[in-house]
Amino acid sequence: MASVLSKTFLLSFLLICLVLSPPQTRAVITCDTVFNDLKSCLSYVLVGGNVPTECCNGLKSLITNEITTEDRQMACSCVKNLATAATDEQVDRAASLPGKCGVKVPFKISRDVDCTKVK
Repeated sequence: MASVLSKTFLLSFLLICLVLSPPQTRAVITCDTVFNDLKSCLSYVLVGGNVPTECCNGLKSLITNEITTEDRQMACSCVKNLATAATDEQVDRAASLPGKCGVKVPFKISRDVDCTKVK
């Protein structure tokens, strides 16, 4: 009988702990998300010219959706991976987008950014 009561107590305790524990947050940003939000920036990054309004809207959307540190680090990693295949001029144009769009990006757009330090 005592064994049944202790098991019931333990299960009740674990259930209460589960209900009261804060929810775990997980990154919802993927490289597909980053690409979809920033694909309208591609023509500007590749050849220059005027920054399309859709590009700035996509950048703002991406920043708005970066809720957790993991989201920001994932977005940083995706952008960094794209930058490794770009020319210096293309990376410079990509890095100029936050200023041109009036958006604060929580990481430097470059090939050598340490995305693990993004908060």
